[in-house]
Amino acid sequence: MHPVDLILFVVAVVGVIAFGIIKGRSGRSDTIGSSASEYFLAGRGLTWWLVGFSLIAANISTEQFVGMSGNAADWVGMAIASYEWMAAITLVIVGVVFLPRFLKCGIYTIPEFLEYRYDVVSRTIMAIVSLVILVGVPTATVVFSGAKVITVFFAGHTLLGLDLGNITVGCWIIGTCAALYVFVGGLKSCAWTDLIWGSALIVGGAMLGYFALVHIGAMDAVELIKTKVATSTVTIDQLQNAGGLERVRLLNMGPALEGANGAGGKLHMIRPATDSSVPWTALVVGLWIPNFFYWGLNQYIMQRTLGSKSLAEGQKGIVFAAALKLVIPFIVVIPGIMAYNMFSGDLQQNASIKNATIVAEYQADAKLLVPFSESFAKLYPAETLEIFAHNSEALGGAVGTVPSEDSIFAENEKLLAAGKLAGLKQTTKLVGYDYDSAFPVLLKNLLKPGLTWFVLAAIFGAVVSTLASMLNSASTLFTMDLYGKLFRKNASQKELVSMGRLCVVVFVLIACFIAPSLNNPKWGGVFTFIQEFQGFVSPGVLAVFLFGFFSKRTPRYVGWLGILLNVAIYGGLKLFANDIAFLNRMAISFGVICAIIALLTLIRPSSKPVELPQNGALVMEHSKGAKWAGVAVCIATVALYIIFW
Repeated sequence: MHPVDLILFVVAVVGVIAFGIIKGRSGRSDTIGSSASEYFLAGRGLTWWLVGFSLIAANISTEQFVGMSGNAADWVGMAIASYEWMAAITLVIVGVVFLPRFLKCGIYTIPEFLEYRYDVVSRTIMAIVSLVILVGVPTATVVFSGAKVITVFFAGHTLLGLDLGNITVGCWIIGTCAALYVFVGGLKSCAWTDLIWGSALIVGGAMLGYFALVHIGAMDAVELIKTKVATSTVTIDQLQNAGGLERVRLLNMGPALEGANGAGGKLHMIRPATDSSVPWTALVVGLWIPNFFYWGLNQYIMQRTLGSKSLAEGQKGIVFAAALKLVIPFIVVIPGIMAYNMFSGDLQQNASIKNATIVAEYQADAKLLVPFSESFAKLYPAETLEIFAHNSEALGGAVGTVPSEDSIFAENEKLLAAGKLAGLKQTTKLVGYDYDSAFPVLLKNLLKPGLTWFVLAAIFGAVVSTLASMLNSASTLFTMDLYGKLFRKNASQKELVSMGRLCVVVFVLIACFIAPSLNNPKWGGVFTFIQEFQGFVSPGVLAVFLFGFFSKRTPRYVGWLGILLNVAIYGGLKLFANDIAFLNRMAISFGVICAIIALLTLIRPSSKPVELPQNGALVMEHSKGAKWAGVAVCIATVALYIIFW
């Protein structure tokens, strides 16, 4: 970085965090914020614009920029945008259906609702499961993906003797900054800094997308055509006469339904039913499950809406966030697609660094089988033949007919299947490209002096802000659902806040220890890691809440039963039917659990309807403006699907 950029970067980050802490401490009952409501829910005083920007800033961080851009650079392409555009419709429904029920009860946490509707066991089980998933999956992933940006952008540099190119060092830098921030500020500080970071992140992402279009428009057509999708018929002459946006279309447009995992174009929303990431079948049921869980039943997200000053303010904030979600794919997904077209060599070099550990592992063990991707086989034919021979010998047979370059991947898959039956261990997969580095590579290659500080400050701030929000939510879950409910029922407000701050320290330590391991290719990218593991929770929780909302006669024991059943069903599918796309596994789990709950409700319903408590402190009048704006968001979402279908 240019010295001026470095100074401005530090001033921006420190200044915004200081501003957030000051705003977070203003209006408190005392200087240390002794009220649990003030610390965990910002005193239930958040306005719609704070709620809206805070939702986006909490959601859109480096796990989106790194994970979604990485999926887009790989074969998934534009289809990954379904997580954003379907979220827009989901948010509108959450504002109309979920939020009124939660605010009416006056809850601190989402699991708390389960105690009122079902029983304290259900609340406790959901709190424990949510806490484990929150700290071990998204929190650790945010730490890792933030560190990924640091290590790629600052590779070869040191800070106070620390190697900034080391992923572990990056994880501890990110985690420490976030822990200090949330320890002092609480949710109100998060909301105010989210207002700034959310705006800066969208502006910074738009700037990077513009630079990418300019760059791809000026590149050599001979080099660019090497990165076209397999089904593209573009010629060099066509590329030479095309501008940046048209080049992106020509390189990445192909038939949408040819084969699986990348055989079609990258600019289509619809993928084949056999696609392992976002099959079209998932758009019917599977993708709605993680969306409704994340936006409507996830403490980390809903904590902002629970802090709304009224139902109308919360609804307006949610719909505002829904409108912003429509913009995100244009500043995250499409730049990710372009990253492969422009800088595939950089992605290949970064993959070589990740592969080095795997190569050393199999070279030291003659019985260890080695999987590799199709891209690895194409890029490294000599090394691929060597690995194929190693795998063949590990199975007790010498290589007979040497397979061709086109068939060696399929032949190696047969060896791996035979090795699995024989009980042989495998390394993680060797990959040709490190797609998770797509966004950091864009930053490194496209940012110009004088603007670098702004984009990096926005990204770093978003990482810290998102992580701080997650830590605040995790500490809320432990403090209010476990500590204050089970162990210290008469704890003072000051004691609850102190316990919450202690949890922040403990949870960030856990996340920082987990995060470096996510650099291993076996996880298939950070975005896949998040969604895959949340499948153990989201279908069951969604089913339990839906019956809790709409069926007053569903038995109380169903609350904890549905959550535990989901862990068993989804785990069984993952173990014995892992070839089914994880979104389809979610749909199956959700369907089975709903059927079981419905059957139990019919066979032996509760003797009397369940009545929920009511919080008279909040104004519960619905927002008519938010309702009509929500309709407009849904229409715009459908239009985008039609355009990119």
